[in-house]
Amino acid sequence: MFDIGWSELLVIAIVAIVVVGPKELPKLMRTFGHYAGKLRRAASDFQRQFEAAVAESEADEVRKNIESIRAGLDTSILDKPVMLPKQENTSPPQAVGPPAMAPVPVVSKPPKRAPAKTKAKPAKHRKTQAKS
Repeated sequence: MFDIGWSELLVIAIVAIVVVGPKELPKLMRTFGHYAGKLRRAASDFQRQFEAAVAESEADEVRKNIESIRAGLDTSILDKPVMLPKQENTSPPQAVGPPAMAPVPVVSKPPKRAPAKTKAKPAKHRKTQAKS
């Protein structure tokens, strides 16, 4: 909503120190924080009330739809279960055993690429010193 970066906050802080003064700045910030908290609580309360009103209106709408369906239809339809259980399979039983597996297609691997040629690095030699 508000796009305030660190540079803008720094400018605001410098202006506040110059205008208000360093002695009164803590009191000003405390007062500002107090009112900012009140504003946030009021906004969250408004949002909560708005969401509750929307949920209530949706519930009222669903309730009205159900009542209109009941008024226009036979209520015995509503007493039947919506989902019926699956019916038994009437095909003859199959032989018991492990399930047949479908053949797996053979996929050939792509040919391997030759490694890229790199320059050989010269070996670093260490001078060994005999311990005395």
